[in-house]
Amino acid sequence: MLQLLRSIKNKFTPEPPLPLGARAELEADLRGLPAHDPGSQAVIDACTDWLAAAQDHSASHDGGVARDFSLVKGWATSYPETTGYIVPTIIELARRNNSEALHQRARRMLDWFVAIQFPEGGFQGGRVDSTPRVPVTFNTGQILLGLAAGAKEYGDARHLEAMHRAAAWLRDSLDEDGCWRKHPTPFAKPGEKAYETHVAWGLFEAERVAPGHGYGEAGLRQVAWALTKQQANGWFASNCLNDADQPLSHTIGYVLRGVLEGYLLSRRPELLQAAQRTGTALLDLVDEQGFLAGRFDQQWRPCVDFACLTGSVQIAHCLFLLYQLTGEQRYFDTGLRLNRFVRRTVKIDGPKETRGAVKGSFPVNGAYGKFEFLNWAAKFCIDANLLEQDLLKARDA
Repeated sequence: MLQLLRSIKNKFTPEPPLPLGARAELEADLRGLPAHDPGSQAVIDACTDWLAAAQDHSASHDGGVARDFSLVKGWATSYPETTGYIVPTIIELARRNNSEALHQRARRMLDWFVAIQFPEGGFQGGRVDSTPRVPVTFNTGQILLGLAAGAKEYGDARHLEAMHRAAAWLRDSLDEDGCWRKHPTPFAKPGEKAYETHVAWGLFEAERVAPGHGYGEAGLRQVAWALTKQQANGWFASNCLNDADQPLSHTIGYVLRGVLEGYLLSRRPELLQAAQRTGTALLDLVDEQGFLAGRFDQQWRPCVDFACLTGSVQIAHCLFLLYQLTGEQRYFDTGLRLNRFVRRTVKIDGPKETRGAVKGSFPVNGAYGKFEFLNWAAKFCIDANLLEQDLLKARDA
């Protein structure tokens, strides 16, 4: 009865008024997508600066990257999961720019992982201050991506040891059929997750750093299991954080990237064919402006009227990879449209809290990262634009 009364009260209690900044951002978005595309380099530079600001201004002040900057709540505490896969991006930027400052940032993130790893090798879900604090498969896999990149780049024995412990924990906790079920996140709906191919990718990177431990084989078993969830039209069941009937473009991007990485490791033709099924289906869902709906049902019908910007740039990156692997021009052209759409939402001037930040949704009140600028959105935006630049240079050479 008490719970019922609370739900009734919440239903009829008006939400507090939005802060001025949030209201202004929403009003601007509702006027439509800005006409100006700042270009890939300007957005890469601005997003890089924003990630640095998110590390420096994390509310937990620990070397990790703040989960988000909220127009309602301000800077969040650090987010281990996404800091994990931010590390390879920062290392790549450090290499390209010959930046010792960026290398130092990556090392701080890696040292933080060593400090927060559970003895058995896993890592927690949620933000660093979230509860319950328990080891989680998905988050461990994302941090493994960072540990593998750091071990390869810097040769620090602590990072290599942490990589092995995380990879072995994932390898040994995989069920016989190739699905991870033992250590689910408490921060998503229960159930099997096809998008944990993105965890398998972490094992593939560990295999590249230290072959011979069965990491790659375990990851490929998971990808094979995930493909049992793929329909003939390329859509994946069991593939969302909270609504498996209408998965986010974000988790569609996750599952597709993991399948592609499985192919790049193994060169098994069935994995490329599976990636093409999903990639080809996505081509017709991106409009001429580059808008991609944030959720799709099993017939690939859009379920929402907002774009999940993270998913858009993840999918752009995957389409570019498919272009590299197949030479199919439509993959390249559609990836370009997706990237341009997201770039037009990014400010390249203004205060550090929002300059170079990428929203969860466009418009900003969409139901993914509502009124938030997400660290992983900036990371995937950088990745997709770096690959776009590389492909354009290769075409012009």
